[in-house]
Amino acid sequence: MAHDHHQDTHGSAHEQGHGHAHDHGDIDWAEMAPHLEAQAELYTPLYRQALAWLGREVTDPGLVVDVGSGPGVVSCLFADAFPGARVVAADGAAPLLERARARAERLGFGDRFGTLAGDLPGALADLDYPADLMWASQSLHHLPDQRAALADLGGHLAPGGTLAILEGGLPARFLPRDIGIGRPGLQARLRAVEEDAFAEMRADLPDSVAEAEDWPAMLTAAGLKHTGTRSFLLDLPAPVSDAARAYVTTSLSRLRERIGDRLDAGDLATLDRLLDPADEAGVHRRRDLFVLVAHTVYTAVRPV
Repeated sequence: MAHDHHQDTHGSAHEQGHGHAHDHGDIDWAEMAPHLEAQAELYTPLYRQALAWLGREVTDPGLVVDVGSGPGVVSCLFADAFPGARVVAADGAAPLLERARARAERLGFGDRFGTLAGDLPGALADLDYPADLMWASQSLHHLPDQRAALADLGGHLAPGGTLAILEGGLPARFLPRDIGIGRPGLQARLRAVEEDAFAEMRADLPDSVAEAEDWPAMLTAAGLKHTGTRSFLLDLPAPVSDAARAYVTTSLSRLRERIGDRLDAGDLATLDRLLDPADEAGVHRRRDLFVLVAHTVYTAVRPV
């Protein structure tokens, strides 16, 4: 159970973040890890906001579990935010967990940091004791039965424990509506194509269960009590840092790989110009690149 995404608001970097949830056996996770780390590090201001909010709802958790942790960037943010907690990074990709362990050691959290490898959520049965706080970032929408997965996660919470899921929000924007080449509105059209591809991905999952994306209702149906919803903004205005520029380039490159064959000739030509390092209008050189995205977090507690 592993999928390579983490900015994925079921879109713009679908193949790029850290929630790992369904099989992509052909992915070289060791090769992918630096990209996943760089993206999560770029999004750290957003995650810190979310963790500060969670810290007002959850006080002194003994065990925090990051479900679909990837290389552990956010797991280590939890270790930093909750200094009294043991943190377990759970993921289906062992090479990413090796990175997570190394990061925790490097940051001085090694003595209270563990990893759990295996298909999720089933692998959580190997937890030593129930979690006080469980975090699942953009992994649930890659599971065939999301409501059943929520119930499974909830079953690994201590009574009164909190499940926080990051799903949805607003997709990342990188470019103005009119970028001076091609037809204006390119990113909105790319997004529409991504939405169709995402719907097909969900439908093609074995034993897929169609579900309206009403996360509070799904949490309630899973036997949990919805306690809060909050969205967090990442706003990196132009001109962007080299790290943000590299993230945009990687995101658009992976988008080209995934949906290039679905684009009309004009938009494909524009995207190829954007990805050409030698093109003055490309993302390697543009001065108007930015990163603007919102992620939504839903919290629920297991009844006592």
